[in-house]
Amino acid sequence: MIDVTATVPDAESMRRLGADVIAPLLRAGDLVILTGDLGAGKTTFTQGLGAALGVRGDVASPTFIIARTHPSLADGPDLVHVDAYRLTSLAELDDLDLDTSLDDAITVVEWGDAAAALAEDRLHLTILRERGGEVDMADPSGGERTVRITSHGPRWDGLELPEL
Repeated sequence: MIDVTATVPDAESMRRLGADVIAPLLRAGDLVILTGDLGAGKTTFTQGLGAALGVRGDVASPTFIIARTHPSLADGPDLVHVDAYRLTSLAELDDLDLDTSLDDAITVVEWGDAAAALAEDRLHLTILRERGGEVDMADPSGGERTVRITSHGPRWDGLELPEL
C-alpha cells in the first residue's frame, strides 16, 4: 500500500510529480482520483502525466466538457481526463460511461471522490495549497503544495513510489 505525503514547491514540480513519479507506475485500467481546492494543481499534475504518457492534445481542465480523451501517440493507453466538479451524484458520473474505457485507458478524475465507486483499485492524490496571503501575479500558479498519495486495492500492493 502506498501512503506518502510530499511537499511540492511549485507548479513545475507538480508536473514533474505526474511525469516522473506517477506516470511510470501507471498502466491501462488504472484510475487516479485527484482532490483539492480550486487552483491546487490537479490539472497541472495531469499535464505532467499526459506529457509523460505521450498523449495527443494539450491537457487542459475539462470543467466545461466534463470528460476529454487524449489518445496515445506512443502506442500506450489513452488518457481519459474527467472533471467531476459540476456533477451532483454518482448517477451523473455513471452516465459518462467511464467503465467502457476504464479497462483500456488511464482515467484521471478531478474532484473525484465519488469515482472511488468505479474501481476497487485506485490511486488517490489529495492536493492542499496554502490559502490567503499575497498572490505573486508574475507567477500565480506558484506556491507550495502538500500532496498525499494513497493507494487502494491489491493492484498497488508491493509497489513503492520512487524518491519524492
